[in-house]
Amino acid sequence: MTKGTQMKPVTQLSKAANIPISTPKTVPVWSSWFAVIVAIFLSFSSPIAAQAQELLHPFPGTPMAREFELPDLDGNKMKLSDFKGNVVVVNFWATWCPPCRAEIPSMQRAWDILKKHNVTLLAIHVGGNEDKIWSFLTDFNVDFPVLLDARSKVSRRWPMMGLPTTFIIDPQGKIALRAIGGREWDDPALIKSILALTKPK
Repeated sequence: MTKGTQMKPVTQLSKAANIPISTPKTVPVWSSWFAVIVAIFLSFSSPIAAQAQELLHPFPGTPMAREFELPDLDGNKMKLSDFKGNVVVVNFWATWCPPCRAEIPSMQRAWDILKKHNVTLLAIHVGGNEDKIWSFLTDFNVDFPVLLDARSKVSRRWPMMGLPTTFIIDPQGKIALRAIGGREWDDPALIKSILALTKPK
C-alpha cells in the first residue's frame, strides 16, 4: 500500500481417582484476577478460539448506525452515509492491539471477495500514530479504506466492547451483525453471512 493510492468510496480439569490433591489454604486475590485477565486476552487473541464462537452475532434491535465523518490516510473525508444502500463492514482496530493485527491479513482477503459484491469495508483506527499505521498496512498490502479516529470520538459513540469490534451495517443503515474479538474474515460461512444482507428481502 502506498500513500495516495488508497481506495475511494464505491469475528476442566478433573481430579484423578484416588490421588490426593493438596491446595493452599488461601489464594491471593490478585492471582485469581490475573488468571481471569489472561484467559480473556487469549480467548480474543486466538483465531482458533474466535472460530469456536458464533462468527457473527445478530445485533439486538438492529438500531441505526451512528453517522460519522473521518479522514482517511490521505486526508480525504469519508462519511458512513456516503455508502447508504450498500452493506458496510465497519471495523474498529489499532496497531497496538494483537488480535487486531492478527486479523488484518484475513480482512484483506475478505475485502478481495466482498468488493466484487458492492460491500464496503471501512477500518477505523482508534488513536495511534499515522506513520506507524502506514508502516503496518504496507507490510500486508492493505488496500481497503482506513480511517483515523485520532481522538476516539467516533469509537466512544458506537456500542463497542474492546478492540477489535466489527459491525455489519445493512443497506438501510442499520447495525445487523457484530463481531467482538478477532475473526478469520475470509471464512466461507462468515462471508456468506455478510453477502446474505446484500440480497433483497
